[in-house]
Amino acid sequence: MQQEELFQFLHVDNPQARKIALENLLPHTPNHAPNRSIFFEGLQSQKESTVIGDLKLLCRDNLVCIFSHRPAFPSSSCRNAQAISHDAFRALVNLSDSPIIHPYLIEQSFFTFLVSYIVNPQATLADLAAMLLSNLTTSPRSCTALLALHIPIVRTPSSPAGPFYPTQSRAGSCASPVPYPTGDEINVRALPLLIDAFAQGANIDPSVPLDKRSRKSELHFLASVFANLSTSHPGRMFFLTPQPSDPLQPELEVEYPLTKLVVFTEHNDTIRRGGVSSLIKNCSFYAQGHRAILSPDSETVLVPPSNLSAPGIDALQHILLPLAGPEELDLDAQEQLPVALQFLPPTKKRESDPVLRLTHVESLLLYAPHAGDAITCETNDAVSEHIERLVNLLKRAEESETAHDLQVEEVEDDADFRIEEI
Repeated sequence: MQQEELFQFLHVDNPQARKIALENLLPHTPNHAPNRSIFFEGLQSQKESTVIGDLKLLCRDNLVCIFSHRPAFPSSSCRNAQAISHDAFRALVNLSDSPIIHPYLIEQSFFTFLVSYIVNPQATLADLAAMLLSNLTTSPRSCTALLALHIPIVRTPSSPAGPFYPTQSRAGSCASPVPYPTGDEINVRALPLLIDAFAQGANIDPSVPLDKRSRKSELHFLASVFANLSTSHPGRMFFLTPQPSDPLQPELEVEYPLTKLVVFTEHNDTIRRGGVSSLIKNCSFYAQGHRAILSPDSETVLVPPSNLSAPGIDALQHILLPLAGPEELDLDAQEQLPVALQFLPPTKKRESDPVLRLTHVESLLLYAPHAGDAITCETNDAVSEHIERLVNLLKRAEESETAHDLQVEEVEDDADFRIEEI
């Protein structure tokens, strides 16, 4: 049987037939698979192919598992649904390394489902969905769509599953709340919800069984999504424009979205650390944001063109800590460092990935030409003194041979953030 002949079984009523067809098609989706082109046939005509449409639907398979809570309902059907959704997401992750498929995956219905699914704490395949979103955001059109996206939610303040339920997240691999919430739907901007979900995922212990976790997925690949967004000016400005600290309570105090993310530069997961380090560097290309990036949270700072100020991001310690090792410094040298870097324990480990260390050094070098201007604008003597110390430190670094060899370039499409075969 030719691979194309399996396509017809992706939309039959029998879930076992869908499962077997998808299992046999999945090996043909990676980048170097010889028959991969069968999935792209007809896309050049600006019309979605049937197989791509089927894969999008199968990411939700099987909705009967959501609505049935009868004890006698056969659990094997839900296991089939989980396997089908898993392979459908994997297929789209593999295929989405090609930009030709992106317009069909950011159409409103599927894109809303994809992001809603990721932010739902009960979504068991949200890590695969985050990989897919990471690949999609390597294209400017997808980034623009995500920056503008709002998703419908229902508030669930008393639910143990979280303060809201994203109504478009329904899928066989994502249990819906019981009883189903009855409140009115409201549309909320998606990106702040993604940031909060990402922060929650950082605390997940992968050794804990799924049914014991408050959030099922770790969402490390959202770091790559944020890094991809920040390669454009509108993306940078989102992270450098104050937003309510709680997206569901706009009356609360505001903060820079970047503030919630810089703390992960020393996380155990390399994907998370790498995406956040690139996000910081990309935001640092906006010189008018340097003062907010470097200022402590005790200072209120404004980033033009916004006229709304917020506490400083205090990113410097999170940039320097990955570069610090266990070496002992004399007292004078210790006093030159931010408090968080003083008297580090002998167990302190330097970032092991040289690419990530270089990214942090490049961020520091970006601040050097503009830090002097910050001194003249800074009214707080303590903050001004720390900025001046940073300027002097960076000037000495630039004079060294190592710093001389470094080239700081802005990368619009980083291939490192494109996930291929899985």
